[in-house]
Amino acid sequence: MLIKACLNGSRERDEHPGLPLMPEELAREARVAIEVGAGALHIHPRNRQGAQSLAPQVIGEALQAVRKSCPGIPVGVSTGLWIESTVERRLESVRAWRVLPDFASVNFSEPGAAELCALLQTRGVGIEAGLSTLEDAEAFLASGYAPRCLRILLEPEEVETCAALRTIESIVARLRTASVWRPLLLHGFEQTAWPLLDAALAHGYDTRIGFEDTLTLPDGSRATSNAQLVSAAVEKADLYHYS
Repeated sequence: MLIKACLNGSRERDEHPGLPLMPEELAREARVAIEVGAGALHIHPRNRQGAQSLAPQVIGEALQAVRKSCPGIPVGVSTGLWIESTVERRLESVRAWRVLPDFASVNFSEPGAAELCALLQTRGVGIEAGLSTLEDAEAFLASGYAPRCLRILLEPEEVETCAALRTIESIVARLRTASVWRPLLLHGFEQTAWPLLDAALAHGYDTRIGFEDTLTLPDGSRATSNAQLVSAAVEKADLYHYS
């Protein structure tokens, strides 16, 4: 199974002193996360003012730094609509990328998802389809990209674990009735991060962990780094493997 490290997300520097934002910081955090067992990386590149950006130079600098630090490791980026504010500006930014990520996440709760998938496909960038609700799953199936995506991200936004798991069950059931069998990656946010990672392990899904999803370890203590979170996830995965 894949454990992907999500290094920063939309968090701000004041949330954790070790949060990596600049390319050199992402490169350092990425290297140690890979050393302890992560198999892929997900980043939200920032400009020099610390704001998320899809601008070609910002994306390129971050990807080049991380790839130099972690050669051969797949690296993906977010395409969240909040980053460039409009569907048109997002498409313009992606068209202008000179350095391409290995994959990019596409949130099917957002307008313009199908158009973005079409552009990413023409550019040779793998598509991670982000589904948070059953409605997202329906939009994803209607787009026609289900057979062509790299993997499907199951990322429920409910803050209560049982409710989040019910959402996941409904999404997976809908995908199966549509004969969609792409790899599934399940993860949670904040209080559901570790329970949903456990659920991913139990179901044999891929998963992810990192400062984007949580700042705390399974015991509730504050993590010092992304690598510490990844190490805890790998330890859990090993326990499931040998149990």
